[in-house]
Amino acid sequence: MKTLGEADALPEADRAEGAPHPREAHDLYGHTKAETAFLDAYNSGRMHHAWLITGPKGIGKATLAWRIARFLLATPMDDGDALFGAPPPPDRLDISPENPVAHRIHALSEPGLCLIRRPWDHEKKRLKTRITVDEVRKMKDFFGLSAGGNGRRVVIVDAAEDMNQNAANALLKMLEEPPKNATLLLVSHQPSRLLPTIRSRCRTLTLGTLGPEDMGRALGQAGVEAADSTALTELAAGSAGEAVALIQQEGLTLYAEIMELFATLPRMDRNRATKLADSGGARGAEARFDLTLDLMDRMMSRLARTGATGQPPQEILPGEADLLTRLAPNMQAGRAWADLSADLTSRARRGKAVNLDPAALLLDMCFRIGSTAARLPL
Repeated sequence: MKTLGEADALPEADRAEGAPHPREAHDLYGHTKAETAFLDAYNSGRMHHAWLITGPKGIGKATLAWRIARFLLATPMDDGDALFGAPPPPDRLDISPENPVAHRIHALSEPGLCLIRRPWDHEKKRLKTRITVDEVRKMKDFFGLSAGGNGRRVVIVDAAEDMNQNAANALLKMLEEPPKNATLLLVSHQPSRLLPTIRSRCRTLTLGTLGPEDMGRALGQAGVEAADSTALTELAAGSAGEAVALIQQEGLTLYAEIMELFATLPRMDRNRATKLADSGGARGAEARFDLTLDLMDRMMSRLARTGATGQPPQEILPGEADLLTRLAPNMQAGRAWADLSADLTSRARRGKAVNLDPAALLLDMCFRIGSTAARLPL
């Protein structure tokens, strides 16, 4: 396994840009239910050998997987021969950062841990797009070694849906014939993309999105300051990973600009539209282009939700509820915004993929939004 220095020298596929790696986070916020479910299984003595940890991206799934790994590898196995009786069953997954196992895991040098993720392509100088079968086959060598430490071994696969077909089949074989004292932790943002046979051989832990208080704590642990965790939580859909990206790219400021543009509907302000398109489509501003698309899609999705339910969602910024209600007063308007959202974002991303001018794509998107609003009985 690579040392910490080697890992830091290359991008890590399971690390969100601008945030610490999940192995560096010792606390988990907002997921007590999932942690308790794992501990109940552990304390029962009938723990499953494979766990599928699912939920939206960036909410703490990998953090939970690494907490479980530290706990399993640092906690002595009960051999039933304790001199003064068995210790009380643990009610937390906490392991001190000063524990030798925690140090080794942080350095990626723990012999009882195997990490499977998208590898670095040294020839193309970039991360591979899929987890290859060669990566999964490393488990064979890993389990072939004598178990050290407390006798347990843990595998983390992140993200499981990144496996190609051959890799998935190789993992399935391991799940069908698990080695003794082995625990496999599969982190998945989209479990529907996994083979049904893989899902059926795992016990699932489903994690939900974070509320404002847990979001603030998670961002604090990551060393990121958020001026308004409530607004950020709503815009990031409860994902701390998404929130970090939004903070780095001033997402709340950009969303305010998009709100101001939509506020001019049904007669869209062409100057505002041009300014937004030029900013998001500037040369070398790929991240800004993607964020602009995402936030415009977020606005249209919130309009669709408002029209469908008759009530706007919680405001991200002041005045948004009135804007959403005005532009989506009924189900007809909600359907129109939903259809437009599905069409525009896919069209813009296809255009970018074939190297069309990003600013022109965004400007066309703005004009089509204006045309849709002009046809609605607002």
